[in-house]
Amino acid sequence: MAIDAALTTRTIQRVASGRFVIRKLSLGHPEDKVVPMIGEEYALNLRSKTMGISMYNTIREKLESGKQVVGGTIDTPDPEVYRAMARSGFDFLWIEMQHSPLTFQEVAQMIWSARDLPAVPFIRVPDATEGDIQKATDVGALGIIVPMVVEVAKVEAAVRFAKYPPEGVRSLGGGQYGGLYGRDYRTTANENIMVVAMIESPAGVENAEAIASVPGVDVVFTAATDLFSFSGHAQGEPEYEAMIAKIHTATLAAGRKVGGPLQWRSRPGFSFFQAPGATTLIGRGAKDLLAETEATVAPIEGSED
Repeated sequence: MAIDAALTTRTIQRVASGRFVIRKLSLGHPEDKVVPMIGEEYALNLRSKTMGISMYNTIREKLESGKQVVGGTIDTPDPEVYRAMARSGFDFLWIEMQHSPLTFQEVAQMIWSARDLPAVPFIRVPDATEGDIQKATDVGALGIIVPMVVEVAKVEAAVRFAKYPPEGVRSLGGGQYGGLYGRDYRTTANENIMVVAMIESPAGVENAEAIASVPGVDVVFTAATDLFSFSGHAQGEPEYEAMIAKIHTATLAAGRKVGGPLQWRSRPGFSFFQAPGATTLIGRGAKDLLAETEATVAPIEGSED
């Protein structure tokens, strides 16, 4: 694939994740550049006029370019299941640690097993504690999904815990992030790590404007099921839809992205979606296979997609 001649004086390196990043900028080319990579992905949109910033979080790039992104949910520790999800076409994987017994050791193995695959790891942490977020970022999460946000202070703390100084208070310690994203991870992490604030209750809805306005928040996610559970109002009812509208309006006004379940993909303004979990997808896949498979020549064993 041809690369713009203006980039020839820049050093291009392929990191372990399989994404191309620009390490140096030549003088005289301060304008933004996008470097194409394998398939339809884009590796990097340079923002700095004086230095190259390694952008390996393709979710940030896609959202900023106006695209929708979809993440498959996974709550099983099997690395083979994780790899299957990571190569199935999802933009990111929603690693579910709030509602599962997954351990950080298991999640570390899962993320490492798919280091050559394009799906970006996001973790819904059990809570927005410093310890949970430290471990999540150390094992390689590029997205921190914060559940049950009601008060602004909770998501403010989550941003601080997810970012290195001076933007935050994340400790520099051991982790597998260097093997995943390159030796300059410390200087590039803050630009790549995203924070997703989940609003799941009427009390959170009341604070939607303030939550969406917190510096460092990238996405505000409308938790469809818990909004029903906490409010007693179902989708389609005026009271429920008013809550969704308030989150939607406040988030877009703050310049953030709005998230929700995959079933809301056609709702205007929504761009960040959670898809069903691995077990649901396996069940649906099996049903589709049985319904669609015709009597024909059997494939060679091991050649099936």
